[in-house]
Amino acid sequence: MELVYTGKTKNVFKLENGNYLLKFKDDCTGKDGVFDPGENSVGLTIEGVGDVNLRMTTYYFEKITAAGIANHFVASNLEDTTMEVKPAKVFGKGLEVICRHRAVGSFYRRYNQYIEEGATLPAYVEMTFKNDELGDPLVTKDGLVCLGVMTAEQYDAIKEMTQKITQIVADDLKEKGLDLYDIKFEFGYAEDGSVMLIDEIASGNMRVYKDGEYIQPMALSEIFFAK
Repeated sequence: MELVYTGKTKNVFKLENGNYLLKFKDDCTGKDGVFDPGENSVGLTIEGVGDVNLRMTTYYFEKITAAGIANHFVASNLEDTTMEVKPAKVFGKGLEVICRHRAVGSFYRRYNQYIEEGATLPAYVEMTFKNDELGDPLVTKDGLVCLGVMTAEQYDAIKEMTQKITQIVADDLKEKGLDLYDIKFEFGYAEDGSVMLIDEIASGNMRVYKDGEYIQPMALSEIFFAK
């Protein structure tokens, strides 16, 4: 295997069959020793985080695959904490796609003159460039097309897929007595330009509440995998 990228929470290797291998690590983003998925640097190491992130990711990618939604998942090896994925190009220099069911977090901070905190949203989708120095700026459909990051058709496909995937996750969490307020994804595209879901779906990518109380990502993982 050839190491092609060293990430904050995963390393990426190229396989001989043309696919890639993601190695999930126990490193977490955070600050001053406190886990925070919104931070942009590794702040601590928590034993077992890579394992639970891979398990949740595998669980949801299998559901998404069963629903017929295109993604990069091939297979997981839980013993080695690795996931084999199909090759995909990222949009621009990295793009995050957020789907919001409730007005919380940065959405509420931006628009609190117009909406109450926690108000229901209609699976609202927004996209941000992954750029730490600029604070992950929002970008519109027209902006993405004008900048040559993606086509209008790719944008529409991503939005539709995002809403479908979010509903799959939300419905599943609801069965566990949990409420999904928002979730972020990453998408890539194949050589023919077709869009697919990439990266991971883990507790650090979503904001989940139980009985109106926010659940920290590590606590969410414990609840999710409770026997």
